[in-house]
Amino acid sequence: MSAAPSTASAWSVALIGVQGTPVEVEAALGPGLPRTVLVGLPDAALYEARDRCRAAVAGAGLAWPDRLLTINLTPASLPKAGSHYDLAIVAAVLACSELVPRGIASSSVLLGELGLDGRVRPVRGILPALLAARAAGLGRAVVPAGQTGEAQLVTGLTVWGVRDLADLVEVLHGRPVLTGAGPRSVPAPLAVPDLADVLGQEQARWALEVAAAGGHHIFFHGPPGTGKTMLAQRLPGLLPLLDDEQALEVSAVHSLAGEDLGGGLIRRAPFADPHHNATVAAMVGGGARVARPGAVSLAHRGVLLLDEAPEFSPRVLDALRTPLESGRITIARSAASVTYPARFQLVLAANPCPCGNHGVPGVQCRCTPMAVRRYAQRISGPVLDRIDIHVRVTGEGTAGLTAGPDAQRGEDSASVGGRVIEARQRQRARLSGTPWTLNAHVPGSHLRRGLPPVQGVELIDHALARGLVSARGIDKILRVAWTVADLAGHDEVTRADLAAAVGLRRGELWTGAAA
Repeated sequence: MSAAPSTASAWSVALIGVQGTPVEVEAALGPGLPRTVLVGLPDAALYEARDRCRAAVAGAGLAWPDRLLTINLTPASLPKAGSHYDLAIVAAVLACSELVPRGIASSSVLLGELGLDGRVRPVRGILPALLAARAAGLGRAVVPAGQTGEAQLVTGLTVWGVRDLADLVEVLHGRPVLTGAGPRSVPAPLAVPDLADVLGQEQARWALEVAAAGGHHIFFHGPPGTGKTMLAQRLPGLLPLLDDEQALEVSAVHSLAGEDLGGGLIRRAPFADPHHNATVAAMVGGGARVARPGAVSLAHRGVLLLDEAPEFSPRVLDALRTPLESGRITIARSAASVTYPARFQLVLAANPCPCGNHGVPGVQCRCTPMAVRRYAQRISGPVLDRIDIHVRVTGEGTAGLTAGPDAQRGEDSASVGGRVIEARQRQRARLSGTPWTLNAHVPGSHLRRGLPPVQGVELIDHALARGLVSARGIDKILRVAWTVADLAGHDEVTRADLAAAVGLRRGELWTGAAA
């Protein structure tokens, strides 16, 4: 009679986007020729774990089973990708071989990649994986030693760090070597460029303040060297710090992208500025079987800057249409469809033509009229129509650049950011009881029926009759008008607020005289 099969299990997590599903890693020894069989819909990196784990166990001076070893990842119908299953596989195999007790392995989630010498290496997605493990009722986590700080961001879990398989054996015997760093202080937000560095450009600065207050997309266009990029880079410094829920959501995406979160949750609104040679996959996310997050998701709850926007591929720009409206991006692949959050503020910056001098007084443009037209058309109408605020940045707004060090500087980011916070508090109070907290996210139906009527609607009717705005543009104008009113401390939208919003939508300078 052959010996009865010996089984043991451990836990890991399958990540489909930022959503995690606990995976039970089962190991069973049975009669048959010595070999290792891995089943449960693994990808190539995971399928190679058989050889990687065997070499790591041997390198640590332990014995790999010399019988038929079957490793099952359940649920078997769920696609599984990555090398973070290594630690759970080895724990299940060691428990199955009775080299360690079964109890701790069967009640813990283990995440980590193994080197051939038995060292435990860091992996992506520790934060969303442990959030899923906690939701499933698992109370203990074993992670690479260098990622204990990130793991401890998930409260309610006992976190044990391991440097190598020797540490893992101690942990599975209930003798953890590394138990984490204890209570962690909240890190200070990273420094960002200050708005006071931008001299002049009062209209563009005010438009940036409106965009920050209401969460609006903004388009800076004008000659090179007028400060478009400087203004865009200072938008994150005007935005409020993320609250706990938002910080956890943003940090989970960045953890999945492989960023080190050992310093704590991301509190400052993120900023992404991909180069204009970025592909569609780099922008919205991509991958062979399960897509990874792209720039639009890394900018979630923050700012996505596309500098020199016409230089981007039209296909890349048009791929932004859906996330600009819905705040998320869904990518279908052969193994699974993945949905990532993508609620960002888009900032476009563009020159008027390839040489940058079209329409600049006193400077000759070297581009043909057809080249100027083609350059402008590289940003499609549907994309431009989704931009709330259009700002023409000119050299006339740069007065003070030649002044001495005693010249008066513009307001700094802290002062402007204080007004932004006050305006957002007014929005939150007005929109209480609704799913929205920012004017930019309020649908048109609620703008017209759920909020007080605005004054001066004939301004919109006039622009619509002349074909200057689309039906979507009307909603954009109303949203911006409410933000202008919030910054001014108005409980209702006045005619002046609406006139300012129309000017911002049309890219026209507004001096406050349209009362």
